[in-house]
Amino acid sequence: MVFRRFVLPPLAGAAVAAVAACSAASGQGPTAAAPSVSQSLPAIAYAAAADSTTTLVVPAGEGGGALSAPHTLTVSAGWTATVWARVPDARMEAWTPEGDLLVSQPARGSVVELRPDTAGTATVTTLLSGLSNPQGLAFATVGGATVLYVAESNQIDRYPWGPRGIGGARTVLAAALPDPDPAGDDVHRMKDVTVAADGTVYFNVGSSSNANPDDRTMMPQRAVIMAVRPDGTDLRVVERGIRNGEGLAVAPDGTVWTAVNERDNIPYPAHGPHTSFSDAFGQVIRAYVNEHPPDEVVPVTAGRDLGWPYCDPDQDGNHPAGSLANVPLVPNAVTNPGGGALDCAALKPVEVGVPAHSAPLGMTFLAGSKLPAPWTSGAAVAAHGSWDRQPPRSPAVLWLDWDSAKRTLLPGVTLTGGFQNADGSFWGRPVDAVPGPDGALYVSDDAAGAIYRLAPPH
Repeated sequence: MVFRRFVLPPLAGAAVAAVAACSAASGQGPTAAAPSVSQSLPAIAYAAAADSTTTLVVPAGEGGGALSAPHTLTVSAGWTATVWARVPDARMEAWTPEGDLLVSQPARGSVVELRPDTAGTATVTTLLSGLSNPQGLAFATVGGATVLYVAESNQIDRYPWGPRGIGGARTVLAAALPDPDPAGDDVHRMKDVTVAADGTVYFNVGSSSNANPDDRTMMPQRAVIMAVRPDGTDLRVVERGIRNGEGLAVAPDGTVWTAVNERDNIPYPAHGPHTSFSDAFGQVIRAYVNEHPPDEVVPVTAGRDLGWPYCDPDQDGNHPAGSLANVPLVPNAVTNPGGGALDCAALKPVEVGVPAHSAPLGMTFLAGSKLPAPWTSGAAVAAHGSWDRQPPRSPAVLWLDWDSAKRTLLPGVTLTGGFQNADGSFWGRPVDAVPGPDGALYVSDDAAGAIYRLAPPH
């Protein structure tokens, strides 16, 4: 059994989530809305989407910093939001078998353990320290024993887990992974981790650049999803052409999915007029960049190539135009003019797109959790928000429905939003969203340094 983020054994008809773009500091100015309900979405998406507001409750002792001022969140009707704990640099989360929440702190080199207290908040203690940018966390069973996987920026670790927590020495499953790169212009160091039902450990290795093809040929490769057996053997690249697939989770049908941050400042891909250009091919045009390319949510398939940085997802070429389902890939005007470096038309379309520059990070399937319907039929993805879009794409927690018949995700809606100030700057930035044993959703925020408890109506 995999204990990944308190997701219990999968039920039929469950779901996945996704979001999009690059995850750095926020911009200023009026904020672009997070993905919202489309008239083309089925009724279940309307039921799950944010259509109301709630005041973020800050218990005594949990305020300060970004939470010194009152904040209002957009939520689905009846949901409430409370600051459950303050955790600086809070990133990925995982529930222990005992019902406590682990949270990674990459900038501090630590993993902390949050134990629920009688006041409705949590007591925070340090579980691990002195690590290299630890981010991804996952529980699993190996040889009948529970283990904790931790993804450092340079290696994947495994710790034995006992009744009192870590019960022995660390084992390094994958060492010397690509980490800093002095030659890179946009180095993605941090890694996520998830574990399939057969025990295979999956993790991402992000690119060292925004759009440099050298990442595809360096050894070891970057811009890939990798896998390793639980005994540390058969370390391999599974999927490539993935700029930064930090969101990793196992779907109800057992497939592994990744949510991918796509590139910035994309050149216009076609010859012809656009805005003030008579021939816009290869030009970086703000109006186009604001909505392109969409971020990606796709299954991790052996041998698959998502095309980065030679091929870009482009919803304008979809049918109908603008649809974020089955988004085609088109040649990049700078790295792949004419498609000579890679045949983009031969690549499989992107199963689900997320509006450009949403910045998807943590992704969790909600099947088997104690969340009520309709949310258990989908998945949550934390969208970190944009750094370069004008106006910024606002942070949010997104929800995507799972089509069990077609074994795929559907375009998503906003489950929780409102993490921006009136001037468009961000006071909060969600990183992960995991269901707890109490039927609430726990959201980490590395900007405000907090864990929020989002409780649905019961």
